[in-house]
Amino acid sequence: MKIRKKDQNLQELIRNLSRHGSEKKADVWKAVARSLNKPRRKRYEVSLHRIEKNSKPRETIVVPGIVLGSGEIKKSVTIAALKFSGKAKEKIEKAGGKCLEIEELFEKDSKGHKIRIMG
Repeated sequence: MKIRKKDQNLQELIRNLSRHGSEKKADVWKAVARSLNKPRRKRYEVSLHRIEKNSKPRETIVVPGIVLGSGEIKKSVTIAALKFSGKAKEKIEKAGGKCLEIEELFEKDSKGHKIRIMG
């Protein structure tokens, strides 16, 4: 996969995810790497309303983009994303959920079990 990003940290993350996805057959991380490698104008922006509507309590969700604070969330979910808005992070933690960076979740669960990609 040709990496298009100029940010060195993002390039390294994409390399690690795609390499691991092809070696261990963890297709989740390979899909996340492909999504992160898209142009910025096509990057995902997911609202809390959408997460509330499409998730189950105590589920782990990966957003290969930005989580926005519009809407309310009442479920306790773990969300890993490239970025969080300030309001989104505050609302997720208030509901009992966790906000992680994608690389943190990758280190915890490198096999990608029971992870949902939302974008």
